[in-house]
Amino acid sequence: MSSPAAEEIRALHERHAPSLEAFEAVYSHSEIVWRIAEELLNSRNDTDIDRDLVRAGSLLHDIGVYRLYGTDGNLDHKKYVRHGLLGHEILAAEGLPETLCRFCSCHTGVGLTRDDVLCQQLPLPPADYLAITEEEKLVMYADKFHSKTTPPKFLTANAYAAYVSRFGHDKVDAFTLLRKTFGEPDVHALAAFYGQALTE
Repeated sequence: MSSPAAEEIRALHERHAPSLEAFEAVYSHSEIVWRIAEELLNSRNDTDIDRDLVRAGSLLHDIGVYRLYGTDGNLDHKKYVRHGLLGHEILAAEGLPETLCRFCSCHTGVGLTRDDVLCQQLPLPPADYLAITEEEKLVMYADKFHSKTTPPKFLTANAYAAYVSRFGHDKVDAFTLLRKTFGEPDVHALAAFYGQALTE
């Protein structure tokens, strides 16, 4: 499969972003996720992973966030868990293949199961939203090291592990497996490069 070029992806973001502020928040985060994923890929030297697909998935995974901005410019945090599904819908409507759409719907947390949706009464159709391919897992994992909060910040692996522990031991175990599989990025260097805070 041929992945869309960087300029095509940027144009998609610009078309769907409701404001310049929203575009800058989401697109810059997406570029950082690609930079993290690329660093992890380079440290593994894994030729079995499709780098172009990881790049496209990193740059597109959060495009659904745009649909959660209200007319006042504020983000609807209560429905934020829907951003993956909304992104899947956007990319499908744009005619992009399911392979790319799944980067949106399958990157939330360390994966959402049907049981998670039902038990937590999440505003999602009951289903499994899980990263399956190595490319999907890598994008999902890289995303955990940067947050679009205001102001944006980086997180260490330990900081994210502490955060995800509130959702159960199974989520910590899933994150631990991702750490063992992909290693850890140098978030200290990244935070210094971007001039952003780091939660340790």
